Amino acid sequence: MRYVSIDILRTVAIVLMVLVHFIENLSGSDWAPAGLGAPLFTFLVGVSYRLWLDSQETRGVSETDISKISIRRGLFLFGLGFMFNVLVWLPEDTYNWDVLTIIGASLLLLNVARNVPLPISVLIAVLAILVAPVLRQLAEYDLYWINGYFECDLTLPDVLTGFFATGYFPLLPWVAYPLAGYVTAALVFAEPSEPGPTGRVAITGGVLVVASVFTLLAQPHATGPFATYVPTGWTMFPPSLAYVLGTLGSAMLLFALLHRWVDRHPTLANSNALKVVFTTFSKYSLSIYLLHHVAHLWPMWIYGASQGQEPTHFWRNAMPSSLAVVLAILFLLCSFFLFRWMDRTERRGVEGWMRYLCG
Repeated sequence: MRYVSIDILRTVAIVLMVLVHFIENLSGSDWAPAGLGAPLFTFLVGVSYRLWLDSQETRGVSETDISKISIRRGLFLFGLGFMFNVLVWLPEDTYNWDVLTIIGASLLLLNVARNVPLPISVLIAVLAILVAPVLRQLAEYDLYWINGYFECDLTLPDVLTGFFATGYFPLLPWVAYPLAGYVTAALVFAEPSEPGPTGRVAITGGVLVVASVFTLLAQPHATGPFATYVPTGWTMFPPSLAYVLGTLGSAMLLFALLHRWVDRHPTLANSNALKVVFTTFSKYSLSIYLLHHVAHLWPMWIYGASQGQEPTHFWRNAMPSSLAVVLAILFLLCSFFLFRWMDRTERRGVEGWMRYLCG
């Protein structure tokens, strides 16, 4: 069963990421909503996994087969992340730990989390958030970001440090988002025939947002360990405590409200025109994520090399931000029609190939 609320949120996430990446990579401008798409996207990984798990159990799929499929899909996405880094971001960025690798690692962890009580998953998420700043401090995070982007030596200690603490999307604290999505879905969809506790989920999300605001206000006056280990302000790289609390709370709040206001109202949930848009972008979100990088990075790399420069010569300096926005919107329009055609003709996107190969 598809939930329009999930399709809406995943569409918002992928549209935000497309806009942000076009603007940042082509013009070097930092857009205000930057950093909101990835938390929403990874939160929905946990929500979708829980719904998929429920469907498998309803169909009588064995625990062993569920585990095998989960592991294969996790490894598929983890490996896809490396391939993406090499082919799109160039070989020197193989170990920058993009969002695909954290999603793959999260699926492997969710396969374990499904066998433990929900409070344990909550505890792991909380620990991931709290331990992350300490681990970054111990790893000397700033040394990996001297030029404003992540770089590490090709040594096992540096690569592992990037995966756990200092990369673009390290395991800590980013694993907290899919875990939170998994727990949220387990509560909201516990009894399909009964209304889920969306009120409690919304309140929890609201509390996290308030805690984020309080953290921002309190940081200038902080002393002791809090001032030492917790990065100030609202930053995605590194993910500050205020950022994690605020984006996680927003994801929970939006999901709860949309599930209550849209999924439970057939008239809204079945609005054909909008539903087609949301379903298309949501169904092919992984394909769009991969394709939009190719669409705006490869031409830039090729043009830079053709001018006798380094391929990355025009990175963040290729055009005005206004033109980057126009190109992003044009890409989204073309993507919609492309994937609508693929849907009608039953052609597989990356998601379909993952299901075909991994189960």
